[in-house]
Order: sequence, then structure tokens, then C-alpha cells
Amino acid sequence: MSTRSTYGRHGHAELPQEVVVAIQRILELDPENQNDPLDVLSNEFNPLDMLNQLFPDEVSLSQLETVQARLSQNERDLQGEIDALKEELRHDQDPNRMQMIQEMISDLLGQMSRIREKATESEAVVRDITKDIQALDLAKKNLILSMTTLKRLQMLVNALTQLEDQAKEKKYGDISQTLAAVKQISASFKPYTSVHRINQVWRRVQQIQGEIRTQLEAEFDAFYLQDPAKPSKPAQIIDACAVADVLGHDVRRHLIDRYVALELKEYRRIFRATDEAGHLDNISRRYAWFRRVLGTHELELGRIFPSEWRVGWALFTKFVAITRDDLVALLSKAGSSLTIKALLEALRQTIEFESSMAKKWLTPLNEILEASSPPSSATVQSMSSAFEPHLGVFVDAQDKALADMLATHRASSSKAKPRTSLETTPRDSISTDADAATPQTVLSSSTELFYFYGQSLEQCAKLSTGQTLFDLCMVHKKWLRRYAEDVLAPRSKRPTAQTRRSMDSRFDVTDLQQAALLINTADYCQTTALELEENIKEKIHDGFKERVTLQAERDLFMTAISVSITTLLRELEAACEGAFTAMSRMSWEKLNQVTGQSSYVDDLTRAVESFCDIIKPLIEQKKYLRNFFDKSCSLVLTKFTNAAVKSRPLGEIGGEQLLIDLGVVKSYLMRLPGEALVTQGYTRSLTKSTTRLEALLKVIVTPVDPPEGFILNYTLLIGDASFSNFQKILDLKGTPKTEQNSLLDSFLTITSTKTDLDSTSFLSALDMDPPLILSAIFGSPGSSRVTLPLSITPGAGSDSIFGSLGSPPLSGPPTGSSTDGSTSRGLESGQKREVFDIRRFVTFGLRRSETLPTS
Repeated sequence: MSTRSTYGRHGHAELPQEVVVAIQRILELDPENQNDPLDVLSNEFNPLDMLNQLFPDEVSLSQLETVQARLSQNERDLQGEIDALKEELRHDQDPNRMQMIQEMISDLLGQMSRIREKATESEAVVRDITKDIQALDLAKKNLILSMTTLKRLQMLVNALTQLEDQAKEKKYGDISQTLAAVKQISASFKPYTSVHRINQVWRRVQQIQGEIRTQLEAEFDAFYLQDPAKPSKPAQIIDACAVADVLGHDVRRHLIDRYVALELKEYRRIFRATDEAGHLDNISRRYAWFRRVLGTHELELGRIFPSEWRVGWALFTKFVAITRDDLVALLSKAGSSLTIKALLEALRQTIEFESSMAKKWLTPLNEILEASSPPSSATVQSMSSAFEPHLGVFVDAQDKALADMLATHRASSSKAKPRTSLETTPRDSISTDADAATPQTVLSSSTELFYFYGQSLEQCAKLSTGQTLFDLCMVHKKWLRRYAEDVLAPRSKRPTAQTRRSMDSRFDVTDLQQAALLINTADYCQTTALELEENIKEKIHDGFKERVTLQAERDLFMTAISVSITTLLRELEAACEGAFTAMSRMSWEKLNQVTGQSSYVDDLTRAVESFCDIIKPLIEQKKYLRNFFDKSCSLVLTKFTNAAVKSRPLGEIGGEQLLIDLGVVKSYLMRLPGEALVTQGYTRSLTKSTTRLEALLKVIVTPVDPPEGFILNYTLLIGDASFSNFQKILDLKGTPKTEQNSLLDSFLTITSTKTDLDSTSFLSALDMDPPLILSAIFGSPGSSRVTLPLSITPGAGSDSIFGSLGSPPLSGPPTGSSTDGSTSRGLESGQKREVFDIRRFVTFGLRRSETLPTS
């Protein structure tokens, strides 16, 4: 007991780690090799564990006196060590000893100071001893440099004398070697030109180089204009070329320019812009003349020049510069009288000529012109670039051709009567779906348009890849926009038809074919427009690539697809109208028993099935079919809900009958897309949507007696404490007004104690006076009613049918899918309800469907 209390008093007395390490160092303790637990310096020592170790059982208590004696001996030994250490510490802290240590440190510092002084004296002695050696070493170095310089000066003088003799005798083969040696040796004397004798030699070197250059120019002029009676020796000119290379690049450039000017002198005279030969229609004669001159050069004088001089390149570059100036003058003078035929023919011949020259030397044209252009001026531009400012006539011609080509299609599209399928063309050559049983079709005008685009693009790329190609791209953008607005958009507008009777479930097959045709055509156009954009970027100059985009035009085609799907949804609504009208006229409260599915369900499924059987083979891309089925499912369930609300009171038996009908409709809608088109998102969305409607009907089926059970069932299924929502349930159920007041009072009493209930739910969006015809909403995007009871507003989620019929954010999940896979129970407080807009929901569905993989 005393041991435990002692440990309790000192259990928190811990030694710092630094103190433990210091004690182990002083006592020379090894913490890793401690056999006795009492010798371990640790804050984790537990005396209870030590006692249990010494006395593990009652028998061991008999050795208590032995253990106590050993511990007492250990205590005496430790006390002796402590006393010895204290005595040693007292001796080390003796003041006399500390004074002695300080005196020893002072003596040591004095010795270090004396050693430093002696080292300084030794350094001065060594420097004095080696001073003469350093002077002699410098004299030796200067003497060697002087001897080397005098030797080089002697070599330079001798080489100059030899070079003068070789220049007089025109021994160009020897001159090139001697002159190179003279230039190399004289370069080392440039820092010593202040010396009179060296300056004289330096000026003599420059004078001799000038004389040799003058002699070379006269030699080459005689060679260029040689007299047949006195022909020059080719070997001598070849050696002279080597001398020119030694003299420098400017001498070589001067000799080449002189030769090029003499060769092209006749060209300037023959092809003056004022003469007939210099006219634009005779441009082929210019190129034929140069080919003859270049052939003569390569067979005769061109063999004399070294290959690295590239005289042929220089001759071609000068010809390009002269011809380009003439073309600029001719094209500017022609002005508006220039015909597209003459322009394109001249440009074609120019491009062919430039391409043939680049192919001849296996070098790109730009590299040839850059390598041969004068260093002091800008790089010579190609001859074909002179046509660039005047190629607007080509672009205008393409614009006019497109206007003429689409004129008939634009005129026919403006009529009220839709175009028949005879105007379509099989799309097998464009894009086919491997799973399609029959070939899909598109408007022939779209294939004609893009075929023309491809040809004009290839033709323009051969003429220019700069501003002209960009201007042509702008023309393509213009007519893609016109095609979407003037050809596809008028066709998507539904013509005025005779008013259908409410029970008429028939639909116009021609309208369905027209809408599917527009979907296929718009999809083909937006897909091919992307390929066209990529093709233009591959061909156009780098400076224009960032400005090339057809995204706005592709968006127009996506809008056309959206409008066409909206048209299909209108037709589907009209086809189902008879069944839903019959449903809304049912007297549910008069039913005495449930008798299986209602008759209107057969009419509904038959109408939807016949409609979808026509649509499936007409639409080529499965992503649009999926989108259509997503929206069709939402539309059918929305119409079902609106008809049920319109036909109230429902009664308990009526609610049960509606639950059976809803189950049949759900089962049919689950199978509607088919195995190839159904997706997990579609199934999940359908299940969630019908679950909410089932929850509504299950509350209606519940008897109001007892009220507590009815209200409890409401809170479990609906999950809110909204007074207005509960009022809607009573109205749908057909509860008499006299009973509603007591039920509402009980509802307020019970829900006031349930703080976990939300203030809103999906019933908050339920319109108790919905229109039976959703087309009114289609044509009136500004309507303020939300007739979608199973929905929560788009801001709260898009996993229900009514969430998808709203306008979800673009970052939401794909059509028919949910973010978290759970059913939202209500709206956030203060959240606004959005207007149902069919155009926005179809466009959103299309964009989200594009992210899904096609099967």
C-alpha cells in the first residue's frame, strides 16, 4: 500500500531527455545492454512491475530478506559512487585550478602570436630571394615573344614578295594558298600596327588584296563576255574562284551578282511590262525562257563555279525578284478588268514553275530564296505571293457559286409544304451505323454543299494558304449558317394542319420522316463541319490557325436537332392525347373494386409503340434516339400525372386502380427503348420518377381513419411538414370539406413535434390545375406554371422526369441520371421554381447524350 502511494506521488516526476543522456555519459552506462531494470534511466519505470518481477508468487515471499539485503547493498554502493563523484566535482571546481587554466591559455595565445610574426618575416625573405628569378623569367618570356614575332614578320614579308610575283604571273592556284597564309599570319600583327615597320607591312597586305580583287573582277568579266577567238581557260577560272573564296564572302557575292545581272539583262529587255511578251497571259513564256537560260548555265558556265556557290540558286532568286515586281505592276494595272480565269491560270503556271524549281534542287522554295537573297535586304518573296492581294475575285466567285447552288433549296424550304423523301440521298458513302438494318438518309443539298466545300478548299490551298484561304473559310462559315437558318430551320417549323379531335391518336408519318431526316442531316452537317475545320487548320498558315473555328455553326446544327426532337415530342403528345383524355374523364371515386388495368392503358401503350416503331429506323445516331426516349418517358409520365390530377377526386379505390395502371405503364416504358438503346440512366430515372408518383398514390389509398395513422403514413412517404402539400393530398383524395379541417388541425399538431421533417417536397411543384395539352407550354416558354408534380426544381436536382424537363445546369449528370443515386425529398428553402421550357431541355439532353458512348 505504501509503495502504491509513493508511486502515485512521484509518478509524474519525469527527467528531461537531456539529463538522462548526460547521466548515462558520466556513469558510462549503455542503455541497450542493461541487465538490471533498476539501472535503466527511463521515465516509464514502474515499481509495481518490478515488485511483481521479484515476487511472482507467494512462495517467492520467503526470499524477502535476501532481496531486501541485496537492495540495501545496492543502495550503499550507489551512495558511495555519489560521494566519490561529489568529491571529484568539488576538486574540479577549485578556484586555484581555474586560475591555473586561464594562465595556460594566455601562454598559448602568446606563442601563437610569436609564430605568426616569424612566418611574416620568413615570407619577406623568400620574396626577396625570388625577386631576381621572377625578373629573369619575365625577360625570358618577352624574349621568346620577340623572337616569334620577328620570325613571323620575316615569314610575312617573304610571303608578300612571293604573292606579288604570283599575282603578276596570274598563278591563281598558288595565289589561293599564299594569300590564305598571308591573311592568317597578318592577323596576328593587328595589335602591333602602331609600330611603323609593321604598319607598313599591314598596309601593303591590304593593297595587294585590293589589287588581286581588281584583277579577279577583270578576269571574270573577260570570262563572262569572252571573245570566241580568245576563249578563257576554264582551269584558270576555277582557280580564280578559290582565290575569291579566300578574299571573302563579299567578293564571291559581287562576282555572282555580276554574272546574274549579265545573264538576266536580256530578260529585262524582252519581257518589259509595256511589251506584249510581258503581259500576264504570256507568263508561261517567261518561265520557258528562264528554263532555257538555266539549262545553258548548267551545261556551260555553271560547271566552272564551285557547287557551294549555288550560282543557280542566285540566278533563280534574281529572276523571281524581277518577275514578282513585274507581276505586281501588271496585276495592279489590270484592276477590276482582271478575269478570274486569267488570274487562276497565271497563278497555276507560277505555282507549277516554283514547285518544279524546288523539286529540281530538292529544297523548299523558301529556303532557296532565303539563302540567295542579298544580306543587306529583306528575303525575296515568291512570285505566287504577288497574286495574294488579288485572289479576292476567287473567293467572290466561290461565294457566288454557293449562292447559286443553294438558291433552289432555300426557296423550296421557305414553302409551307415539307420536302418529300424523294429529295434524299443514301448516306452509305458518308457515315453508316454498323447496327442499322436499313440505310439512313440525309438531304442531298447537305452532301452537295460539303462536296463543294472540299473541292474549293483543295483548290484554294494550292493557290494560297494565307489570307485567301482564311477568307474562303469565312465564306464557308457564312453559308453553313445560311444553310442552317434558311434550309434546315424552315423545314423544322411544323406546317399548319387540321385540328385533331381529342380522341384521335393518329399521327402524320410524313412529319415524323421529315423530323428524322432533319436530325440526320443536321448531325451529318455538324460532324462534317468539325472535319472541315480540322482540314482547314492543317492547310492554312500558322498565323491564321487560332482564328479558324466553326463552333458557332455547329451549335446552329445542334439547335436544329433540338427543334426536330421537339417536333417529335409534339407528335408523340398528340398521338397519346386520346388515351390521356379518356383517363382524365374517368370517375375514380365511383369505382367499387379494382378490375386490372384500365382500357386507356392499352390505347396509350399501343399509340406509343406504333409511334416509336416508326422513329427507330429513321434516326441514324443512337445518341439522339436515347435522348428522344428519355424525353418521351418524361413526357408520358408528366401527362399521366396531369391527367390524374385533372380527374380528381380519386378516392381510395381509384388510387389503387391508378397504382395498377402506373405499374403497367412503368413496365412498358422500361422495355420501350429496347436492349440496344436502354441505359442504366434511363432505368434509374424511370424508377425514381415512378417511385414519387407511387408514393403520392399510396398516401391517397391510405384511409383517413384513424387520422394519426393517415398523417403518419404521409410523413413517411412524402417526408415534409408542408400544410399546403397536405391540403393537396386531401383534395386529390376527395376528402369532404367538413373532415378536412379536423385532419389539418391534427396534421399541424403532429408535425409540430417532428423537427426532422422538411418544409417542402416534390409535392411543392404540383399544379392542381394543369393543362392537358403540353403543347401550350411548348409554344409559350414564358409560362409561369410548373405542371410537373413529381419534380423538384432544377436547382435541387435533375434526377426526376420533371427535373430533366426543366433547364439543368450544364455541369449536371447526363439525361436520366442522378448525381448521387438517391431520391431528393424536397426543395431547399427559398429556392425559386423555374418555368418549363421544352426547347432548353431538349438541347441540354442532346449535349449530355454526346458524352455517352454509342453502342
